[in-house]
Amino acid sequence: MRWRRLCSWAISVAIAPVILYGCAPHPVTFDTTTATGSITGQPGWRGLVIAAPHGTSDPRTGDIAAALARRTGFGVVIATGFGLEPDARERAGRRYEVNRPFEGVPGRPLAEEVATDGARQVYEAYERRVREVAQGPLRFLAEVHGNNHRDAAGRIEIATVGVDRDEAFRLRVLLEVIRDAHLRANRGAPRLEILVEPADTLRYAASGAKKNGILRLPERGLHIELPRAARAEWREAYTAILADFLVQAAALAAGR
Repeated sequence: MRWRRLCSWAISVAIAPVILYGCAPHPVTFDTTTATGSITGQPGWRGLVIAAPHGTSDPRTGDIAAALARRTGFGVVIATGFGLEPDARERAGRRYEVNRPFEGVPGRPLAEEVATDGARQVYEAYERRVREVAQGPLRFLAEVHGNNHRDAAGRIEIATVGVDRDEAFRLRVLLEVIRDAHLRANRGAPRLEILVEPADTLRYAASGAKKNGILRLPERGLHIELPRAARAEWREAYTAILADFLVQAAALAAGR
């Protein structure tokens, strides 16, 4: 019965008119060619921000964040070009983590990250831009990340801040309902599993950003890890899914 009630609620939310936030488009500048590193931002609805701290090193996440901002009307922040070493065949290259004052290698343990002056300066610039784009209290932040780990290839993981277990369960059901509605028109797209913390145990819990970085700031934060399928061949389908989800997730946060 609980599952039926939640599904009915999610369906009603997913198809309801968006009154609080709307879908007003706005231009987003995104430069993937910069070699020295840049952090671009565009304000949108106050307090609501979508960000991609690894816009180039997590391939296509910058494109996805820009598209999500256009679809939702949220503000957007995109960081590009902060790699310190090129990717090698056997492992990813070292980079500034951007959303926390450390540098490290994607996929390696948090304990291996190193605090440096350069990493601190990059993080401070990123945090400053996020605050500017929020235009006041940061009520809702969604960060878009990507990974190529084979254990997470078939799922979207969402680490959270300001979300309890029941809310996480509701967010998971909401995203599942929106996903399934979109995939009825994209039958070739994979039906990626949805995991939301703390209802689910994640591989990517964003513990560094929660403890020392950007996820200390928002009232509610979502750290979204996308597998390759959602960023490459099925990027348009999953961008549309995430846009609908983020609008409704922000509305739920506002109505708490």
